[in-house]
Amino acid sequence: MKSARRAALALPVLVAGLLAVHAARADDGMWLLNRAPLADLKQKYGFEPAPAWLEHVQKSAVRFNSGGSGSFASADGLVITNHHVAADALFKFSTAEHNYLRDGFYAKTRAEEIKCVDLELNVLMDAEDVTAQVNAAVRPGMSAAEAAEARNGAKAALEQESLGKTGLRSDIVTLFQGAQYHLYRYKRYTDVRLVFAPEQQAAFFGGDPDNFEFPRFNLDIAIFRVYEHDRPVHVEHFLKWNPAGTQEGDLVFLAGHPGTTQRLITLAEMEYARDTQLPAMLRWYKSREVLFNVYGRRAEENARRAHADLLRLENYRKVFDGYIDGLLDPAVIGAKRAEEDALRKFAADHPELAATDAWRQIADAQQIIAQHAVRAQLLAGYNYNKGFNSAAFTPGSLLGLARTLFRAPTEFAKPDRERFEEFHEAGRTALELGVFSAKPIYDDYETVVLTNYLTALAMELGASDPVVLAALGGQAPSVRAAALVHGTRLKDIAFRRQLWAMTPAQVAQVDDPLIAFVRVLDAESRRARGAIEQQLEVKTQAHTRIAQVRFAKDGDRTAPDATFTLRLSYGTVKGYAQGGQHIAPYTTLAGTYRRAAEHHDAPPFDLPPSWPGAKAKLNLDTPYDFVSTCYCIGGNSGSPTINRAGEFIGIVFDGNIQSLIWNYAYTDTQARALSTDVRAIIETMRKVYGADALVQELLGGQ
Repeated sequence: MKSARRAALALPVLVAGLLAVHAARADDGMWLLNRAPLADLKQKYGFEPAPAWLEHVQKSAVRFNSGGSGSFASADGLVITNHHVAADALFKFSTAEHNYLRDGFYAKTRAEEIKCVDLELNVLMDAEDVTAQVNAAVRPGMSAAEAAEARNGAKAALEQESLGKTGLRSDIVTLFQGAQYHLYRYKRYTDVRLVFAPEQQAAFFGGDPDNFEFPRFNLDIAIFRVYEHDRPVHVEHFLKWNPAGTQEGDLVFLAGHPGTTQRLITLAEMEYARDTQLPAMLRWYKSREVLFNVYGRRAEENARRAHADLLRLENYRKVFDGYIDGLLDPAVIGAKRAEEDALRKFAADHPELAATDAWRQIADAQQIIAQHAVRAQLLAGYNYNKGFNSAAFTPGSLLGLARTLFRAPTEFAKPDRERFEEFHEAGRTALELGVFSAKPIYDDYETVVLTNYLTALAMELGASDPVVLAALGGQAPSVRAAALVHGTRLKDIAFRRQLWAMTPAQVAQVDDPLIAFVRVLDAESRRARGAIEQQLEVKTQAHTRIAQVRFAKDGDRTAPDATFTLRLSYGTVKGYAQGGQHIAPYTTLAGTYRRAAEHHDAPPFDLPPSWPGAKAKLNLDTPYDFVSTCYCIGGNSGSPTINRAGEFIGIVFDGNIQSLIWNYAYTDTQARALSTDVRAIIETMRKVYGADALVQELLGGQ
């Protein structure tokens, strides 16, 4: 079948029509649920969701704060998501003796349900436009640094005020590259327990060769139950399952949390991504992929420890290959240039919008960012379109913990408005959940990845760079990493709690090698972060003016870029043409067995042990996976696929290779979202896994 390099072969086929893609097409949007394109839906499909429909979908949708989406599936708190979204949670309570990620799990009683280590689920309760309040903090004459601090302070104050009034997680979300700010309030759930997961080989049948491909044969699901006060939570809003599924041509919706898209960036930003940013990230991902492959091949237990990280990196590598290939196609750049020319002409014709210099300011800021980007990425955790965070900085668990614990006393001693965003009071509870997690930490694994990080630091910045000299401490990377990992006490949760309660003066005197390591790097890390954030503020102000041009020209017919917040997209169940052949929109369970036989059951096309014996019991004509034109991107994994009645009829787990361009532009010629069909979920849970009682709960007794 097809390999990862299909990205280089398939993407040019679809971009030829991009110049014809008009921003006013509602199908191509990831829409806010409080600003759904009702008129377009009614005109094209004869369906206008009522406010009650939208509220029900909103409060049934679930965000996995570890990355991904899901939905409530029963009144007693069942939540369904993808197996690959659940993989992090499965890994954290697995051991060498009980590998739930590989072998699967089914709790036949509620007493058997396994509590996750540090999983947080969020449900959006309401959203409020606070653009005026945020922008009011930025006064004329402020420098970029002053404006950034003022804007950050206003957001922190609004979040803290909302948290105090409502008790709900409160996050300010930036939309339209800074033209709008919305305050999202979430109900948080932190007692989440595993109920069911198939074997990973059933969920990811075909492995990396089939990733981003279709036809597919994946039971990519996992089911959890949410608890409060040690009892299953009772929810009013959950998606009823319709066992009839869909037919070709049906209108379907996705309600999920797409991570990031780059639809509204400028040409200068797109060219920077193509020429600098994406290649740098791709080199990093590929080097880490090799690292984890080599580590995993040394022993079966090594493979288990690295497995989840390796799968993520394989996915990232394939995605970024596709991004770069798409941006190297002249049609993509041409479409962006045409769009930008039209906006600039409109701005020139409407001088009252004061936006004619906005594109130049972004281009100038982008050049300055390029000068600091590598340093900021390595030292401050500035990641591709994800801002600054410990997860971006850390090559493993311990280094991220060290920096967070070292900085916490200093940041928490400041007024909330002056802190780094990740230390705002409104997010403190969620931060503590990760800091005090009991997730397993393995010395040998941490040493390998920290060695890799130190080596990359020296290779990128130069061995004679002062910060590299300080980081290595006169030792080779492997020796230095081993000393840091084996010498630190951060694996002890009680020690972490001591650090968390310290004053800045106390933490500055802590005698721990990993704390000392991040202490040495902290000043340079802050400088690198500051250099980037000043230019991000320049870009924010310029993008605000461009957005006003866009609004004046096109009205509200453009959806904002994805921000890992709840969005609604829609389309139809539809096949496509590829290589002169028609690709049908559905696969069947029978196709799984045929695919395994074609490859002589050799990995990654080997069936899990539970499947061969179940073949005779299954209705092999049952639809398995299907495709639709719904717009999705990373983060949508686990999004429920919903029909007009607001019923669950499938779950998104991937896009095809042609959909990778959706990060920058939408097309429905060949690009498709991939979902696991509700009919296959029910059929296999009953006849392969014997989970009849669970199916009964999911079907409400049907």
